[in-house]
Amino acid sequence: MSLLTLYVFECLAGVAALSILFVRNVFHAALLLIVCLISLAGVFVIYNAEFIAVTQILVYAGGVLVLIIFGIMLSSRLAGKPLQVKSQYVLPASLIGIFSATSLIQLFYKQQFFQQPVAKAGNPITQTGIALMSDFVLPFEVVGLLLLIALLGAAVTASSFYTKKQ
Repeated sequence: MSLLTLYVFECLAGVAALSILFVRNVFHAALLLIVCLISLAGVFVIYNAEFIAVTQILVYAGGVLVLIIFGIMLSSRLAGKPLQVKSQYVLPASLIGIFSATSLIQLFYKQQFFQQPVAKAGNPITQTGIALMSDFVLPFEVVGLLLLIALLGAAVTASSFYTKKQ
């Protein structure tokens, strides 16, 4: 039963990801991205990686995509027309996609996969927290600072765009 559920989640993620490529409405593409990320969280749950699944839902589907959807709704309301995506470079994009896919497949088959023994037994959430606050505290803080700068830049850009429209 879990194998069937795994295949359902994987197919749902694949169909949603492929549908993003062919949808012209940006809002619908953001909704399909939410479906893809939630189905990937389901795959993580099946593989007993509940912490990654919850993080995936909270950070990506819950936080980042909600901001994207609000940005799309705000920009379409200011412009007075819905955002539409027009495909201008279909052939070069297809060639780049095919090249990237073949490169990834070749790298996948050259890779030697093996199971490494677990170094420490215990709660993986505790180990992740300790690693973030001890070994990786500088990158963790730098990423937080960069996200704050990006948020401030987006707010300044949106406010300048809004004042130019009026």
